[in-house]
Amino acid sequence: MKIKIQQKILMEHLNYVIKGISSKNLIPILNCIKFDLKKEGLYLLSTDNEIAIKTFIDASDIDSIDELGEIVVAGKYIYDIVRKLGNEVINIEEVIDAQILITTPTSSFKLNCNNVSEFPNLDLEFSQKPVILNQGLFKKTINQTIFATSTQESRPVLTGINLKIRDKKLIFTATDSYRLASKELAMDKLDIEDTDIIIPARNLMEVIKLLTNDDESLELHIFANKVVFKFNTITLMTRLINGTYPDTSKLIPEEFTLTVKVNLDKFYTAIDRASLLTNEEEKNIIKLETKDNFLILSSNIPEIGNVEEKVELLDKVKNNIKIAFSAKYMMDAIRVFDSENIDLKFNGEIKPIIINDADESNLIQLILPIRTY
Repeated sequence: MKIKIQQKILMEHLNYVIKGISSKNLIPILNCIKFDLKKEGLYLLSTDNEIAIKTFIDASDIDSIDELGEIVVAGKYIYDIVRKLGNEVINIEEVIDAQILITTPTSSFKLNCNNVSEFPNLDLEFSQKPVILNQGLFKKTINQTIFATSTQESRPVLTGINLKIRDKKLIFTATDSYRLASKELAMDKLDIEDTDIIIPARNLMEVIKLLTNDDESLELHIFANKVVFKFNTITLMTRLINGTYPDTSKLIPEEFTLTVKVNLDKFYTAIDRASLLTNEEEKNIIKLETKDNFLILSSNIPEIGNVEEKVELLDKVKNNIKIAFSAKYMMDAIRVFDSENIDLKFNGEIKPIIINDADESNLIQLILPIRTY
């Protein structure tokens, strides 16, 4: 393999594939990046066996392709070398004794290569009927739900986002059993069988970090044990989580004994201030009470002090409620709404709190209360 390429171009694509390498992996070959130079251009590949990333640099963006070939080199070192070189033409050439020579007019590095045959064969196939949607919409949807996934490996299925496809709708759901976030996307063109899969949250985070053009499209190629994302010059594969996701469809009631409308910003900042006098060990408990067309938020640490905040209700209410919840969970839930106002819906002090708004009715947040009253 022998190539000349601008540092800026190569670095852009190394930034993509480096995300497919895990620093915790004990298998040396899975800490490597594969360079596959063909007539049409340069392919870069990486994998840790849970996620795989491939990106492509077209021959028109390469200064010269002098000799085709494949090399596999330690990802961390090739990444750091190229990152610290200036924005100039880099020469990369495979030399004897399984080494590559990386040179610029003022720098020279030699790196040992790994055996190409040991690099995993990445099965980055495409389906005949992919799900196609806008990158910006997908990124927004994941950001509105992913925070509710669990970080506890004791229940692996809850560490991912559940994607269901039903009746030309994509339904994204995340829960850690204390809160839930769900978003529905109606699709006009969706010719695919009913689907029920669980995508690891950490891998979805890597996907949305790579989505740089909100106006471009994203393809989801769904298989029994994996999903392949295709966008821009990037192909990314993630394994799925095995198991059955809990049925959350019955958790959200259709009727409520009390619905209150509040200004989102005022409600958020009031909780933020009230949470200053809460205890982490007690889950940042905030008490909420409706009284005289106000929400009254309060918290206290007996040995330090207490706080009370009032937020005016936008609609008059006939019933009142006293309930308590985690300030962190509430703030996580309401910050993902784009609207000016939100609705808080209650069915008593021990039933889940539902949050949504008229402007984005396809997004629902649920929080379990904490019993204090």
